[in-house]
Amino acid sequence: MATVVMEQIGRLFINVQQLRQIPQFLESAFPTLPCTVTLNDVPWVFREPDILTGYRLPDQSWRYYFLSLFQRHNESVNVWTHLLAALVVLVKFRELSETVDFLRDPHALPLFIVLLAAFTYLAFSAVAHLLSAKSELSHYTFYFLDYVGVATYQYGSALVHFYYVIEEAWHERVRGVFLPLAAFLAWLSCAGCCYGKYASPHLPKFAHKLFQVVPSGLAYLLDISPVFHRIYSCYQQGCTDAAVSYHRYQVAFFLVSAYFFSYPHPERWLRGRCDFLGQGHQIFHVCLVLCTLVQIEAVRLDYLERRPLYERLHAGDDVAHDAVAMFIFMACCSALTAVLVRRRVYAQFQEKQD
Repeated sequence: MATVVMEQIGRLFINVQQLRQIPQFLESAFPTLPCTVTLNDVPWVFREPDILTGYRLPDQSWRYYFLSLFQRHNESVNVWTHLLAALVVLVKFRELSETVDFLRDPHALPLFIVLLAAFTYLAFSAVAHLLSAKSELSHYTFYFLDYVGVATYQYGSALVHFYYVIEEAWHERVRGVFLPLAAFLAWLSCAGCCYGKYASPHLPKFAHKLFQVVPSGLAYLLDISPVFHRIYSCYQQGCTDAAVSYHRYQVAFFLVSAYFFSYPHPERWLRGRCDFLGQGHQIFHVCLVLCTLVQIEAVRLDYLERRPLYERLHAGDDVAHDAVAMFIFMACCSALTAVLVRRRVYAQFQEKQD
């Protein structure tokens, strides 16, 4: 009996030893990555206010930047927050596809577009934070791509708010101008962000932010107006609508995210202590993800429960198919704008080298 017990203890000891070797095995499975460096070791374009360390070396191989997904650096949290959220959106789409006929139900097209737009902006943002450290030109290129993703999501949000969320009184006021103006402001937001990034070496910091914040702020005020009107109308009548609660959370999360996007806190108060975790941009990412997820849930409920209303409001207008065409046109215009501004950046680099 004692021999059997000793054999079991020996096997357990061997298993524990094997478990301890797992981290060493995982470490050996990937090539050793260069250490991160301080802000003094990278060009100014990569430097973030009050972030002192954790920068990745520029001019490495593409493989290095892809593998830095598993490395601790000052962009790690920014990459993973949006990467994981993009996967959540894919899972949500799969769940919805079991009950929603995206192919045959024309009223489901706006829901499909907002899911596609949400995945696009999250994926583009993750790619930008992961690969932009390759070179100065890569930095501009991938952030211009990120701005295209933001524009598509802005229009996708405007579309579902106009299609599913809007009340009849507000629909009568804005029906002829809402979607065209939303598409224009989404493009303007992309153009403003691209130009602000391009001109940032010659602009004060506040002017750079103005190019990013003002067009996006105008787009948000228009896009969210059906939600504000819906919340106001609902509470006037004694609100019991579950979707409205999600819409309230959506607004709250967005306003918090907008604050942390505009003001780099808490790293300004804790300079050098938020290089890996706790940056304002990371809080912005998390709040924006929560805003997106509760928005999708709110729109899902509206799609299911408000069908008689939106079928009547949009009957005979073919809004869904027109909105798809406008979505494609706006995305193409935003992408073309990003390409043109990137060419100007590339031309400037060529002039410096000559």
